[in-house]
Amino acid sequence: MTANRKQRGRSQEDQITAAQQRTLKEVQDFIARRKFPPTMKELGELLGVTAASAHQQVKQLERKGYVSREPRKARSISVLREPERNPQSLVPIPLVGVVMAGPATLAHENRLGDVLVDASIAGRGRCFALRISGDSMIDADMDDGDIVICRQQPVAESGEIVVALLGDEATVKRLSIRGDRIELLPENKRYRPIVIGPDDEFSIQGKVVAVRRAGDSSDT
Repeated sequence: MTANRKQRGRSQEDQITAAQQRTLKEVQDFIARRKFPPTMKELGELLGVTAASAHQQVKQLERKGYVSREPRKARSISVLREPERNPQSLVPIPLVGVVMAGPATLAHENRLGDVLVDASIAGRGRCFALRISGDSMIDADMDDGDIVICRQQPVAESGEIVVALLGDEATVKRLSIRGDRIELLPENKRYRPIVIGPDDEFSIQGKVVAVRRAGDSSDT
């Protein structure tokens, strides 16, 4: 009886949570694209959390045997194994169109299909997905053809990546608020910031909470 309880306890201990699975995937994607692992600050930005929160997620993954790290080294995360995929943890959200990550352009609000995302993401508010067209956000790991998962919300904090409307045109950029000055910042030195004037029709449609890489088979 005691042995059975211990066995069940070990199974629960090794089980990876949805948030940890997302953290592990972001680490894998980062390494695949950059050929080196992310820092905790970079990982936190990808997850939309603080570096300290990202560090806690990595510590749990390390304890459960999914990753390893070298002490006191900024880029030392190595992926050791992958979790078993649980279809019940995935939910569909609508892929509603294409949005530019270059000069602002119209996002076509026609439903193109569904994208399967982790329930821990979709469960935190109404979400939608857009396919990226352009290269102005490549330094934020958003390439042409990638899909951004967005939580629908009318406000965001400075430094967050948002889907914004300027008149009838939509774009994905990093929001910058300094006093009365609002800018939409690209993550590519080839592009200039978009300065929002007092008379501009400007609104935030959502905050980017995840990125699905081009070619991912989870689109339907």
